[in-house]
Amino acid sequence: MSNIYSQRQQWVLLIVSIIVVGLFILYGIHEYVSAFLGSVILYVVFRPIFNYFVRKRHYNRIVVTVLVLIFSLIVIVFPFLFLSVLLVNRIIYYSKNTEEIVKVIRKIEDLTGIQLQDRETLQTLLEQGGNFVAQLFPSVIGGTLDLIIIIGLMYFALYYMFVHEELFLKGTYKYLPFDHQTMQQLKEELRNLVNANVIGQGMISLIQGGLTGLGLYIFGFQDAIFWGTISFFLSFIPVLGTPLVWGPAGIIAIASDRVGAGVGLLIYGGVLVMNIDNVLRMVLAKRMGNVHPLVTLTGIVLGVPIFGILGLVIGPLLIDYFIVLLRVFERQNRFRMIENKKEIIAPDESGIEIEETSVKPPSIQKFE
Repeated sequence: MSNIYSQRQQWVLLIVSIIVVGLFILYGIHEYVSAFLGSVILYVVFRPIFNYFVRKRHYNRIVVTVLVLIFSLIVIVFPFLFLSVLLVNRIIYYSKNTEEIVKVIRKIEDLTGIQLQDRETLQTLLEQGGNFVAQLFPSVIGGTLDLIIIIGLMYFALYYMFVHEELFLKGTYKYLPFDHQTMQQLKEELRNLVNANVIGQGMISLIQGGLTGLGLYIFGFQDAIFWGTISFFLSFIPVLGTPLVWGPAGIIAIASDRVGAGVGLLIYGGVLVMNIDNVLRMVLAKRMGNVHPLVTLTGIVLGVPIFGILGLVIGPLLIDYFIVLLRVFERQNRFRMIENKKEIIAPDESGIEIEETSVKPPSIQKFE
């Protein structure tokens, strides 16, 4: 039986069908996309360990994979969930009990003579801030079942990424519409971004958050563990970071007639906490990828509202990938123009015309 569609129409309809079905699937699992993104991030983080034990030491692949999953749960997932629960619960508490914060702000107004906000507006802002933070951690406060499903999907995908790594990588190279050079570049950017924003920035944030909490405890501030946790998450934000915690805390202490504690905390934060960030960033940038602060900041603003807390990594990665794809488009478009352009050389004195040749840059010849 003959088909009413031409080959070109069949090809176009096939692509459209794939896109439509893919969108339906994506819509169906959109609440759990963070699980698959998290599995990719963990895969990049622990792949060097996996390769060392499986390929260099020739240990059993399944045993190594299970041990890697258990190790990641203990080192990353459980502490992160603990910090997230602590952070969300306390911020929701403060958003519903704004009297303490209002009292502190009133003291600052009396000391400085500056009217910051009326009481109703301030309480509304605090409540909105609490709701916003709650939205960043939907998996933590949305119920135990959702949390179990997300973690289960993440580790299910991560398990097969390691156990069937060759098949996973082969499929990735096969179905993504990029040439080998572009794939290598995207792979390198993914590794650099994950190393910089997960391993590197995670270590810096952990140290800065710990130092901030320690400083608050030394100078007699309440809820040092809570504010240290806040500092851990805020330190992912370039430039601002931990000063958003110890700066206002020092000012509030000074406004509350605790001048020594306030000045001491400001000096402690400005000298130790901020400088440890600069020192560690210089050391880690050479080994874990150097990401421009503007890319990180823009990515966080973009990624956190969409992906929640994973947006701290996914957002900068999207910005960086967008820049990489623009460079790939520029390179390929330039090469295509050079290939299509014919160099016409005028006849020499003997009247012999030199045959037209297409110019191909050395970089293209290298990859062919």
